[in-house]
Amino acid sequence: MASDVPMTPELEQIDGEIHDIFRALQNGFQKMDKIKDSNRQAKQLEDLTVKMKECKRLIKEFDRILKDEESNNPPEINKQLNDRKQFMIKELNSYVTLRKTYQSSLGNNNKRVELFDMGAGSSEPAAEDNIQMASAMTNQQLIDTGRNQMDQTDQAIERSKMVTSLTIHPCPVCHGKIYKTFL
Repeated sequence: MASDVPMTPELEQIDGEIHDIFRALQNGFQKMDKIKDSNRQAKQLEDLTVKMKECKRLIKEFDRILKDEESNNPPEINKQLNDRKQFMIKELNSYVTLRKTYQSSLGNNNKRVELFDMGAGSSEPAAEDNIQMASAMTNQQLIDTGRNQMDQTDQAIERSKMVTSLTIHPCPVCHGKIYKTFL
């Protein structure tokens, strides 16, 4: 979308770069439907994710410059520039949603190691996968995943307490001395 909002050359530059990324994202997602190999689809999705991250960085830069220049612009221009920024955010969010749809259809979430699961036998590639997966998640998804991990940990602790209480108990016959019983 070409903008008719008056902008400084710096804002115009960023706006143009964002517009180019949106065009590349649109073309990239159109290609996704034509790719049959799931590995190639996953690679295409990773490439598109990199473009989305760059777009997000540029939108933040656009916003930073917008705030710096806000006092120099009349209110109507500021409103138009803010509307332009909101349009860019909505556009990016639509691609993020599309990426999530493709990602779930590829089953990437099932193939990856569970986030932050660094149990016995963990290796560097698993940690690398976790970092890639975490960077692709929204803040809410990260919070939900963290809470899920904490709930699982709490349940494991409760199970351990139950096993311990069944294994070690005071013997009423022996005046409260602790004996082990084998299950």
